[in-house]
Amino acid sequence: MTLRITEGGLDDRRVVELLGTHLAKARANTAEGFAFALDLSGLRAPGITFWSAWEDDTLLGVGALKRLSPGHGEVKSMHTAEAARRRGIGGAMLRHIMAEARATGMTRLSLETGTSAYFQPAVALYRRHGFVECGAFGDYVPSAENQFLTLDLA
Repeated sequence: MTLRITEGGLDDRRVVELLGTHLAKARANTAEGFAFALDLSGLRAPGITFWSAWEDDTLLGVGALKRLSPGHGEVKSMHTAEAARRRGIGGAMLRHIMAEARATGMTRLSLETGTSAYFQPAVALYRRHGFVECGAFGDYVPSAENQFLTLDLA
């Protein structure tokens, strides 16, 4: 497999469809008002860099990095296409985001995710890459519906 991760892609209908799936699943597996996945306009906001992962012309996954401060970033919109799961795509995208965060001077990455069983494979991926539990950050408010993880990039 030759994986290619490229910046952008938000105007590609395949990316739009995968992000639609991501939003729908996040909302279906989280209590109303607690799904914080970004829509297209949110992913186009200043301070957010978005990537798409491809094998030839097949979209495999997406991910984004939101700059919270000069040294702190947030992992956003991580999603792997159903047909590409268990092939290392999520790990490759996460490592790419980590490398880009370091390259831009960030020393910490954090993320918010859900607590239902649906989110457990993603949590396991983050933990395998060194993320540990932390308190709420940014504008998030802790609840039974979300959990927070962070990684020291130093």
